[in-house]
Amino acid sequence: MNILAIVIATAIVGGTGILIGVFLGFAGEKFKVEVDEREEAILGVLPGNNCGGCGYAGCSGLAAAIAKGEAPVNQCPVGGAPVAEKIGEIMGVDAEEGERMTAFVKCAGTCEKAGQDYEYTGVEDCAAMAFVPNGGPKSCNYGCLGYGTCVKACPFDAIHIVDGIALVDKEACKACGKCVAACPKHLIELVPYEAKHLVQCSSKDKGKDVMKACSVGCIACHLCEKNCPSDAIHVTDNIAYIDQTKCTGCGICAEKCPKKIIL
Repeated sequence: MNILAIVIATAIVGGTGILIGVFLGFAGEKFKVEVDEREEAILGVLPGNNCGGCGYAGCSGLAAAIAKGEAPVNQCPVGGAPVAEKIGEIMGVDAEEGERMTAFVKCAGTCEKAGQDYEYTGVEDCAAMAFVPNGGPKSCNYGCLGYGTCVKACPFDAIHIVDGIALVDKEACKACGKCVAACPKHLIELVPYEAKHLVQCSSKDKGKDVMKACSVGCIACHLCEKNCPSDAIHVTDNIAYIDQTKCTGCGICAEKCPKKIIL
């Protein structure tokens, strides 16, 4: 065996490795992306759920936006006030306490109260109902189908199907909006946690048609609207809607509603 050949080969391999290392080190310094230390600190205090409820692509996206001043420090709906306060300290600003929100399902059509046009057996997914007769077996075309697409979408186990309709656990809900986006009937909306009165119906049918489909649907009688002293409730497209910024929680609308669907 030629010792000289081995030494030369070793030197070549070693030298090549050194050159590559130097090149990679230079390239790393030349093309490295500067990361704001505040961004990393913010990411460290965010809950890490990556739910998207803040409107950004996960917690890293929100952290970058806050660090750049493109998003407020209280943008994370999951972390709430405690996380906003920590981020405010990192950014050197005061964290304004945002209003706590929760998801609300605008349907009271339980198995007992809502009519059924036929018995359905098949894939239990609300989105799949677009391909079955009449958009599903429930007589009300606006009502909750009860197959749990929203349940599957919720990362916090805050919504469940109870007696045929989706029901939100206000304490567990983080207002991330996943269920709102998932519901094909657009029955779920985010409302103030402290909201005292809400209309639990979404039907835009005329009163007589509503009564045929559901015993508790809004019949657009306007009694709530006529009796509200704060002008906070109006009937539009045959459905009552409460403006929470005007509602004082007096309860007159709920008292006057003949169908008792104002919570």
